[in-house]
Amino acid sequence: MTNGSPMYSVDEVLEGLRSAARRDPALLDRILATHEAPNPVSAFCAIAGELGYPIYEMDLISAGEDYYAAMRRSTNGGGENSPLLEGEDDYYEMFLGELRAMKLEQR
Repeated sequence: MTNGSPMYSVDEVLEGLRSAARRDPALLDRILATHEAPNPVSAFCAIAGELGYPIYEMDLISAGEDYYAAMRRSTNGGGENSPLLEGEDDYYEMFLGELRAMKLEQR
């Protein structure tokens, strides 16, 4: 049940925020600044919600873990010998990395 807000997938939320940040350098800086907040993921989700992209912290964390699990299953048969991929399960950090690259391109 929703409260009238559209339901977006995590990927749709990140794409919407990516597009908005590309158009608005102040928003880009604001999202990047969430990394310095006491609870960075909460701060990030609050900004997303303000912009009409409601997302919960656990949705973001779970999406990263699901993506990582699927990637591990597809690597070397998905067994215990699959390579450890550092940070590949953290959608928030990967998204911030994209935004940092975007900021460098804008210079």
